[in-house]
Amino acid sequence: MSTPSFTLHESALDPEAVIWFAEPPGFTALPLNVLLAPRPSPPHDELRALLAPVLDSAPDATHRRILLAQVAEGQKLLRALGEVGTAHCAIGLHRDDLDGLDNPDGPDDSDEPDSPQGLADDPGPSGGTARTLLSLFTLTWRDIAPAPPTVTAARAVTSGEQPPHSRIEYVDGLPCGPVTLSETVRVPPPGSGPCPQELLQLHAHLPHPDGTRLAVFTLSTPAVERREAYRSLLRHVVETAGFENPLARARP
Repeated sequence: MSTPSFTLHESALDPEAVIWFAEPPGFTALPLNVLLAPRPSPPHDELRALLAPVLDSAPDATHRRILLAQVAEGQKLLRALGEVGTAHCAIGLHRDDLDGLDNPDGPDDSDEPDSPQGLADDPGPSGGTARTLLSLFTLTWRDIAPAPPTVTAARAVTSGEQPPHSRIEYVDGLPCGPVTLSETVRVPPPGSGPCPQELLQLHAHLPHPDGTRLAVFTLSTPAVERREAYRSLLRHVVETAGFENPLARARP
């Protein structure tokens, strides 16, 4: 097995950062500060520059209006995430080998340590038909009543939220401290459309050492049947997470 390698994101050097973690391959972070920047501001100008080639490629004014409406709808959704404390958001795009669906743990001979078993960025070795798997990864902060981290981790999945948490797992001994993993499945309401899909959400609750806030990693995907692969992916993220700057320890 090869040694894991990491690409350093500029946010790791942010002096105001309070949590560090490694995002697995296949995810593209959304620049929330740019996408939700008020006008006028330098980030808003950056967004306009990024959108210019896309808008210029539209065949006519009608299609440009459609593109702008889609951007506005996306901004509305991201703004709603920000209102509930979301500080990081990334879209996951992986390729799933349908021939391997009968084996939820995926191939045993994978030499890519940064990819979850059962998911890959390329078609599987069997050469079967592959489909694209979409997911959304978020980091959300929650203010909590002061309590020891172990108590906070236990309380995180007993708040009476709907849908209720299931497959609850308490993990200790990690660099970030105690963590509670759990799952929820959201069922679309009646009349949601011709092809309604369930949404699997896997959560990792990481109490901050100061005892006053909780970091929640959430991985959402409609690929409910791939829950084991996605749970493995989320566990990988948690195992790399920490509340102390790892770069400070690496400096001579």
